[in-house]
Amino acid sequence: MRSTWPLYLLFFVVAGLIGATISYAFLTESLTALGIPDPGFVTTYGLPFFRAVGWMLAALAVGSFMFAAFYISPRVPEGDNDRLIKAPLSVDGHLASRTGAVSALCFGLVALLMIPLVLSDVSGTPFVQTLRPDAFGVALEQVATAQAWGVVAAIALVTGIVGLFLRNWASQPLLMLGAILMIVPLAMEGHSASGGDHDYGTNSYLWHLVFMVVWVGGLMALVAHGRRLGPDLDVALRRYSAVALFSIIVMAVSGLVNAGIRIEFSDWFTTRYGLIIVAKTVGVIVLGVFGWLHRAWTIPKVQANPHDRRLFRRVAIGEVLVMAAVTGVAITMGRTPPPPPRDPNLSPMAVQIGYELTEEPTFLNVWTMWRFDLLFGTIALLLAAGYLYAVWRARRAGRDWATSRTVWWLLGCASLVLTMSSGIGLNMPASYSMHMLGHMILSMVVPLFLVFGAPLTLLMTAFKSGPPGRPGIRDWAYAFTQSRLLRIISNPVVNLVQFLFFFYVMYLIIPLYELMISEHAGHMIMNAIFLVSGYFYFWEVVGPDPIPHRRPTPVRLAVLFVSMPVHLFLGVYLMQLNTVMGQEFYESLFLPWNPDLLVDQKEGGGIAWAFGSFPLAIVFARLALDWRREDKAETKVYDDKVARGEDDEFESYNQMLARMNAGGEQRDDYYNKEFGK
Repeated sequence: MRSTWPLYLLFFVVAGLIGATISYAFLTESLTALGIPDPGFVTTYGLPFFRAVGWMLAALAVGSFMFAAFYISPRVPEGDNDRLIKAPLSVDGHLASRTGAVSALCFGLVALLMIPLVLSDVSGTPFVQTLRPDAFGVALEQVATAQAWGVVAAIALVTGIVGLFLRNWASQPLLMLGAILMIVPLAMEGHSASGGDHDYGTNSYLWHLVFMVVWVGGLMALVAHGRRLGPDLDVALRRYSAVALFSIIVMAVSGLVNAGIRIEFSDWFTTRYGLIIVAKTVGVIVLGVFGWLHRAWTIPKVQANPHDRRLFRRVAIGEVLVMAAVTGVAITMGRTPPPPPRDPNLSPMAVQIGYELTEEPTFLNVWTMWRFDLLFGTIALLLAAGYLYAVWRARRAGRDWATSRTVWWLLGCASLVLTMSSGIGLNMPASYSMHMLGHMILSMVVPLFLVFGAPLTLLMTAFKSGPPGRPGIRDWAYAFTQSRLLRIISNPVVNLVQFLFFFYVMYLIIPLYELMISEHAGHMIMNAIFLVSGYFYFWEVVGPDPIPHRRPTPVRLAVLFVSMPVHLFLGVYLMQLNTVMGQEFYESLFLPWNPDLLVDQKEGGGIAWAFGSFPLAIVFARLALDWRREDKAETKVYDDKVARGEDDEFESYNQMLARMNAGGEQRDDYYNKEFGK
């Protein structure tokens, strides 16, 4: 087994040198466009170099945790995949997880270094002068890019430190999620987050970055697994190939969408910025085809001779080097000024939310407006496609699946697309009443429909358990139902508190609400919280998925009774509040119909008061029916036991009555003899 860190360093250096060299070549044009003095060689060369290295580190962290979680089988007790949740990592899994943790820590340190580098870059100040504590504070207070790197550093350092101490399989999916979250703040800044259509630009950039690190990081982790002579390389190859193919498709589509938003097609071949986009796109597509063909050819050879991996390593290492080069090219886009925007005279509304609103929203016209939401709309379509694929697999295997559950799931997906892409989603950033209507649907309608679809049960129905000791999709889903995390979340008190907390906190803390609505990232975070919080709430209360330690129906009814008046109280509170939340932001939009903001806010309170009771009433009816069915089932089981004479308490009661009856007859004989009766 040979160490892979020298190869990692080679990948990092290639990406950093290419990104820094190309960026440095464009230095004069960039500084002229930005109108700032030259901050010096350390910044102009170091910033793109460490940015490229940082992306490679983030990719390695994601790929390593992904391998430890899903590609490298842990030491399942006695080979029983149903006990996966208790499995420690294997030696290979431990090495992959440690690599992910160290990579996350290094990425966090690079993120801290980027804060003074960014300040030096945007201000034209030499790098050494930005290392002063007061300059560091200025960067975090006033420079958006530096703030993003600060958040990245916090998430990365926490993920890395926690990852160093966790050695069980159950923690690896969570660490992978933490590694992905590290890069999310960086998708919220840069060229994509400014100008017209920046909602499309930011969302497409987020898709692009997430799947870039999955693709690049997964291949680096695969190379490391092959060099370690780790077991089940054929399984890892097969699983990674499917993920890589999907990642390449997402990267190509999202990259083209992002480029099409920012520059005209004619500029693709006549400007430096356009040529970088073309080179990057061609590189991604060629690499994707080459990689897929390589793995399709390699998998049979590895299966035929698991011990001869030299050919795989040679080709895979070359592929990663080209990936590193493409990453370096992509980094230069952040240092190259794009061509002038299509519309240089954007309105304040287009600058703030990315598009124009010309009509006041009404009950009818919100359904005639349309702007597809690239984030939540795409997620909904992917969820629908994945669910239908699983249903197809289940029925192909001869297993039954209720059509009603499929209908519920598709209703949830359709509701998400319609809410976020119609006039409701379009007006959520600009109108408090539309924001509250969207909030109600995202937290109380879409999750309820999705919960009734029982997705975990479907996964455990559609997929078979993997070979002993080599868990698959069905085993991962079952392990989640047995996890300590689920036990905590499904605790009635915890579940109720999280649901009400996220429902209230952004409205009772007015400065927080104003901060969230003023940024596209804030809208995305709020909508994601509404969906996830609502899903966990309804999943525990009425979900048909198997949840161990689920509380009896009367307890869940009590949870519902507690939450209903709280929702009503929020609506009343908002209807009586005379302080306009987010007034400065809403006024900065200059909406053409000049709404009365206080009236609009009170209408939002009325929506919260009236709307929230309908889904909760449906849940109450469902729980009441469940209680009645459970009571009938218990009564039938009890009657059957009595009929078979298997109920000890019932038999003891009958014997007691018999003794009492016998004693009564003896007393009657005594009285008859004594008193002549």
